[in-house]
Amino acid sequence: MATKSPADLRWIRPPQQARSQETLERILDATETLVVEKGFEDTPISEIVRRAGSSVGAFYTRFEDKDALLHALYQRYYEEALATADDALDPARWQGRGVAVIVASITRFLVSVYRDHGPLIRAFIIRTHLDAGFQARQERLYLDVTTRLSALLLARRGEITHPQPERAIAFGLALVFSGLERALIFGDTRPGPFVLDDDDVAAELTRSYLAYLGTPA
Repeated sequence: MATKSPADLRWIRPPQQARSQETLERILDATETLVVEKGFEDTPISEIVRRAGSSVGAFYTRFEDKDALLHALYQRYYEEALATADDALDPARWQGRGVAVIVASITRFLVSVYRDHGPLIRAFIIRTHLDAGFQARQERLYLDVTTRLSALLLARRGEITHPQPERAIAFGLALVFSGLERALIFGDTRPGPFVLDDDDVAAELTRSYLAYLGTPA
């Protein structure tokens, strides 16, 4: 079995077993593509089914309305995110690596995830403010990911000089995710003398988090 390394982090889509899922997957794939192109609210059902090679009738046999489609799209994203976390945060992948390497690698990977899935994540975030069910699932996903990452860092607490490592790890992660949302999902619209590209965002978030933990970069 090949050894996993920080260099091969990737987004994972679990395989679909039933062939009956094919039409559903085509609709979800088409929706995700269109959300990236024009946003969820501006994507009509007619265009979704046309892009999916399906029909309005087939759509309504699976979804009550467009809102139900967004829930299904989030469920798939949720399952993919958990599978990705299982792989990316496997302790075996990080054997022999310290806090600085883990934080830098995971932050760079999160930047790529937020860039690739930005419009979709934006639609989900907006819906969490309107739908308690969405919010509950989003909180479960965040808790799962941060719990796994916190465990990796706490296993190396000797490298953290903050007087309260558990609090520093949790609060620092919240700052990282907030920074990702601001920079890559909603955009920082304040005027300034420079613009950060994705590498800059990853580098600055990594530097900030490590400084807060009291860990040398």
